[in-house]
Amino acid sequence: MIHWGVLVLFAALLHATWNAMLHGNRDRFLSMTWMSLAIALVSSVVVVIAPLPARGAWPSIVASGLVHIVYNVSLVRSYRRGDFAQAYPIARGSSPLLVTLGAALFAHEALGVLHGLGIVLVSGGILALATPVRGVSRAAVRAALATGATIALYTVIDGIGVRASGGRALSYTAWMFLFYWLMPLLFVARQGVPALFAPLRSMPASVASSLAGGIVSIFAYGIVIWALQSGAMGSVSALRETSVVFAVLIGRVMLREAVDTKRWIACIVVAAGAVCLGV
Repeated sequence: MIHWGVLVLFAALLHATWNAMLHGNRDRFLSMTWMSLAIALVSSVVVVIAPLPARGAWPSIVASGLVHIVYNVSLVRSYRRGDFAQAYPIARGSSPLLVTLGAALFAHEALGVLHGLGIVLVSGGILALATPVRGVSRAAVRAALATGATIALYTVIDGIGVRASGGRALSYTAWMFLFYWLMPLLFVARQGVPALFAPLRSMPASVASSLAGGIVSIFAYGIVIWALQSGAMGSVSALRETSVVFAVLIGRVMLREAVDTKRWIACIVVAAGAVCLGV
């Protein structure tokens, strides 16, 4: 049987990929909305055929679903204000520290010496990434850090919730993702129905990319929720956030973003800290 850590590393690659797809589209709010439609549609099918999660999981399902909507909006805001190779590492790299602390506080998970070293490395790397360089605004850094906080919040909620689901991680994930129906409602409320469907004619490739990104994101986070049943929250979160390395590579190779030496070193430090937390 494949160890959960291997699957979480695969989820990290998937997560960096769909984030790159989102950042690469011109209208990121629109793209996130179409991603959310794909996620919500697939989840609607799953909840019909899968057994219900245990009763104790429902408060977490509702809380996490709502926090995910806040995360989506925050993520779009981050990508409007900063490069993918800058915003993504800050958002993802800051969350293991917060998840580890949250898990210790709310789930009584112990923090070992190696985890302490990981926190120091992650925090140091984030500090380096958060230092504005060559036109990177402080507003972009603040937006990315706010996104990281929402990531940590829903990860801790889901870690607690899936353990109360009666071993039904698939059902838990699908019911939580049903809240993604709120994203198109939010978009329509702000920009109207025509703005949502006009890209089907004017930008079909962008819509297709967004739908594909939504499907990828289901698998990426579904793996994480499944792993949260077996692994410590901080460890799972940290291992997933090695995606910062994938993100920088994608930003450099696919999106042609400049990556200076300082950013490379900072991302490596964050990844090293994530590995320490994941051991």
